[in-house]
Amino acid sequence: MHLHKFEKVWLIFGMGSLALFLVILGFAAFWKGTHPQSHIETIDPENVEAHDSFKPENLGLREVADGKYIVNIVASAFNYDFGMDADGKPVKKIRVPKGSTVLFQITSKDVVHGFQVAGTNVNMMVEPGHVSRLETEMKNVGEFTVVCNEYCGIAHHQMFATVEVYE
Repeated sequence: MHLHKFEKVWLIFGMGSLALFLVILGFAAFWKGTHPQSHIETIDPENVEAHDSFKPENLGLREVADGKYIVNIVASAFNYDFGMDADGKPVKKIRVPKGSTVLFQITSKDVVHGFQVAGTNVNMMVEPGHVSRLETEMKNVGEFTVVCNEYCGIAHHQMFATVEVYE
């Protein structure tokens, strides 16, 4: 069988692209430890309070070691629940020092939500029945808006909070 030289070139280009893609995928999976969403811990979306991290008293920012923080959040219809402050008002702003390591743990009670801290590498899909986790180092000083980047209903645009990184 005779192949035209341009067919050979495109065939080699296609096979080379596929091989490069598989090498990159293997590098991300085995060397960098990237795993599919199936590795997420599951939770009952009807009773998220049964999980220790999402009990009302454990929501919000908690320092677990020097320079290490955990933020537990429950996403539900147009609201990120970071817990309550001392006056009983909902927390909409958390503050962490520059250079600290923050583990964001979030789940949803109702529908799929997004969780993005704009201007950082924090960007997760939040699904009911799963606990999404992402650990990051907060390197830049400033106020960063937390937005839901998955359309979740008519008041989706009102679902926001703020993360402040200070010196």
